[in-house]
Amino acid sequence: MSSNSTSSNNLESLKYEKEGPKLSVLDQLLVPHEKVYIDITDVEGAWAVIRSMQIRGAPLIAIVAVLGLAVDLCTNSKTMQELKVIEEIKDVIIYIEKKMDYLRTSRPTAVNLFNALDELSTVIHSKKSDGSKDNILQAIRTHAEFMLERDVRDNEAIGTHGANILLADNGNIDNNGNNGNKKIRMMTICNTGSLATAGYGTALGVARTLQKLHKLESITALETRPYNQGSRLTAFEILEEKMPNGTLICDSAAASFMRTKGADACVVGADRVCANGDTANKIGTYQLAVAAKEHGVPFYVASPFTTLDVHLEHGDKIEIEERSANELIDTSQAPKHMNVWNPGFDVTPAKYITGIITEKGVVLKDDNGNLNVADFVLKHQSDDYKDGPSSSKKPKLS
Repeated sequence: MSSNSTSSNNLESLKYEKEGPKLSVLDQLLVPHEKVYIDITDVEGAWAVIRSMQIRGAPLIAIVAVLGLAVDLCTNSKTMQELKVIEEIKDVIIYIEKKMDYLRTSRPTAVNLFNALDELSTVIHSKKSDGSKDNILQAIRTHAEFMLERDVRDNEAIGTHGANILLADNGNIDNNGNNGNKKIRMMTICNTGSLATAGYGTALGVARTLQKLHKLESITALETRPYNQGSRLTAFEILEEKMPNGTLICDSAAASFMRTKGADACVVGADRVCANGDTANKIGTYQLAVAAKEHGVPFYVASPFTTLDVHLEHGDKIEIEERSANELIDTSQAPKHMNVWNPGFDVTPAKYITGIITEKGVVLKDDNGNLNVADFVLKHQSDDYKDGPSSSKKPKLS
């Protein structure tokens, strides 16, 4: 795994070249002070950048995993030599799935990683009857590239659905679909923009769409301790995109900011959403949701459909990753031997969530105040993209 610097001003979380193929990812631990791209040549390299949080964001983790696998299988000399001596198709599949199982161990909380690899596994097994090793390898590469393109398209749709619901919440869209003059004051935590996805972003993508509509009054980012994804990455994206009235606050200032400055909506990302709407996201999201509820600020989760995990009934069943004590000690100047609890995520109960914005639409509460994520998934899973590009229409901006 090698690295190379770039002077590009574009917000590219990764660079992928179909010729080769070749993959490199932005080392987000160095942003905003440096823009350095790390070459990914095998699954070990993909695992390492995911685990170390050199790349992060549930959608991006999934894309780097599947593209890293494709690059490994198609270009890595050691892997290609090992594949060359495997004759039986079933043994080829076993070999590939061992690499996929290894990638699954990189980060446990983000369900997108597991869903993406499961989706790719389905594609692999659909090619068994072809009896060709090359066909299987080509199918993996083709589908991984499709998933990359799909991620950007889905994020743009999330931005559209999110902008529409926020504008409607604030009286900007009447019964005839006409727009008013109200602009949105939005708050967010962690980083959910171009750097958390293959492009455009989820929660920050909603802000980006509002900006395009000239309906974004301001964007407030929480610093997101202890890794400071908000201050390092989201603040960087806000400035690069020239979003209006961008403001950075410390995590503990959120409630005071809502009371004194005001906010029209909180929009956050997600690493896993349960069947009942309970949502795992970056640590600090739960307390932001509680503060929003107290101050009457709508609280939305923006995430791809693949983040909806209806196999888990509620949030208590989500495995929460605990990070190294050094991550907190080193960034807080605490005494070296202080005891530390450093979870990477928390779970926001559904009762604090107004709605869940996906590329397929928005999950809103029913008459009983429940977020029926399971019903939403059942309704839309048939138009999922597992067999190729969707024929569903792109949502329209109101």
